This record gives sequence, structure tokens and C-alpha cells, in this order.
Amino acid sequence: MRKIKISPAFTLMVLAPLLAEVLPGATRFSSMFVFPIEVIVWGGGTLLIRYAVRRWKLGWINMLLLALCLSLAEEFLIQQTSVAPMVLQIKGIEYARSFGINYVYLLWALIYESVFVVILPIHLTELIYKDRKDELWINRRGIIATILVFIVGSFLAWFSWTQIARTQVFHVPAYNPPIHLVIPAVALIALFIFMAIGPFRNKLIPSTVSSIKILSPWMTLLAGMLWAVVLYGIVLLAFGILPTFPPVLAIAIGMVLSALALYLIPRWTAHPYWNSFYSFSLIFGIMLGSMMAGFIGFIGSAPVDLYFKIIVNIFAVILMIRLGKSIRQQLR
Repeated sequence: MRKIKISPAFTLMVLAPLLAEVLPGATRFSSMFVFPIEVIVWGGGTLLIRYAVRRWKLGWINMLLLALCLSLAEEFLIQQTSVAPMVLQIKGIEYARSFGINYVYLLWALIYESVFVVILPIHLTELIYKDRKDELWINRRGIIATILVFIVGSFLAWFSWTQIARTQVFHVPAYNPPIHLVIPAVALIALFIFMAIGPFRNKLIPSTVSSIKILSPWMTLLAGMLWAVVLYGIVLLAFGILPTFPPVLAIAIGMVLSALALYLIPRWTAHPYWNSFYSFSLIFGIMLGSMMAGFIGFIGSAPVDLYFKIIVNIFAVILMIRLGKSIRQQLR
């Protein structure tokens, strides 16, 4: 049996929190001590999702359902940021919270974490390791080890945020979600897992998808940038940057962003002219939009955090440009 090399798996585990947390600026230099936990939770969860999808040759809907499971676990069970009272309120006013749920923030989190934690890192890693994109990257022992460290990492993430950071950093009470929120979340996660990898998993794989006209690579990149910037605007609203903004309109914007992605991307990728460079352009555009929008959160921040973000963003752009050039040369 050929020995499995772990470099793609390790790359994916690092890219998941890198794209979702570090490059946009959510995890700063002053808080980089949490990055190993993010690698274990976000990276480990994404690696398991990718294994399941490739192992059973599933489709994008299956991947999305599993990505939503990881996000729901984060928002309701692990760090509970969508159900605990918000620690960051830009104008000091609680925004869009009902029935114990920060519902605008929850919608943003489900979209953002599904895309930036799972979908983008998987496809970017497969672009980097294009010759190994059909491999599983981990074996049975790797799966068991990943599950175990994921459980440990989830506990550490829960304890460090809900029991320590909230009380000692943000000076708000520790939070434990009520059972009437935990049970539906666990049930929904179980349902999505059953739908994605259960006995009827192949029913979710579209037999045929009609294609539509694709944009140029540059326009695809710009579309990805715009999508990411608008998505960032939703989380700013969730943090109360504009308390008078109607929450129902914020929800509508988030739903439109989701609908656009779900409608356009499968039909773009079905086009005969769509290739790996188009995929790269879309991923790079979404990354650029997220990185640029993230600078808004650094107004008045510590200089060392701002300089760190500038450096890692520049480094990421350089590496992505090199990857794009390599992909174009391979297609010629």
C-alpha cells in the first residue's frame, strides 16, 4: 500500500483558520496564541469534511451541508457566539437579538464559516496540490487522530472563550446556552450529517447542471471581491455599527448573497470553458475582498496588530499571484 503523505492534509488544516481568521484580521498578532486551537478545530473539521466528500464521491451540496454542521457546532456548542450576548457592540446597543439568538450574526456566521473555513480552503488546497486532488490525504488512523484532537480542541476553544475570555478580557458573565437551544442545534447537525453522508447521500448529487455564460477571469475576481465586501458589511451590522438599520434588511442581503452564490457558481463551473484559473480567480477575489474589508476593524487598533495584518496580507497576495501564474502556465 502506498504511503500517504500528509502535506496536503496539513496545508488544508492551516489554510482553514488562515483564510477565515488571520488574513481578514479576526485573529490578530496579539491573539495568535489561539491559532493552534483554530487549526485543530477549523482545520480538523474541514479535513474530515473533505475526506467524507472525496471518499464517497459526493457533490457540492453534501459539502455545504457538512460545512453548515461545523458552523452550527461552533455557533451553538463550541464558542456559542450566535447565542451568547454579543461581547462587541460598536455603538453600545444590542442589535438583532431575539429568543436568545443573535440572528443577523448567525446568518453571517453560517455563510462566512461555510465558505471561508471549509469551501475555499478545500478548493485552494486542491489547486495547490492539483496532482493529488482526487486522493483522500489521510488514512483511517489519521481520521481517528483528527477526530480526537478535534474534540480536545473544541473543548479548549469552548473553555478559553466562554469561561475565560468573556469574563477576564471582555468583563461580561460566563455563558452557558440553555438546553432549548442546544437540543435543536444538535438535532439539526445530526439531520444534516445524515442527509450529507447517510444512505441517501447520492440523491443530493445533481445529475446535470445547465451552464450559463461565464465572466472573464478578471471580472470573476472582481465579483468575488464585491461579494466578500458585502458579506463583511453584514457582520458590521451584527456588531451594531448602525443600530437603526432594519435587521430584516440585513437578513435579506445575506439571503441574496447566498442565493447568488448557490445559483451562479454551480452553473459557472458547468461551463465548458471554466477551468482551474477561473476557480483561482474566484477564490483570490473573495480572499482579497475579505482582506481589504477587514482593515475597517483595525481603526484605532494597536500598531503591532495592524502591521502584522499588512505583512501577512502582502505575503498571501504574493503567494496567490505565484500560484495564479503557475496555473496559467500549466493551461497553455
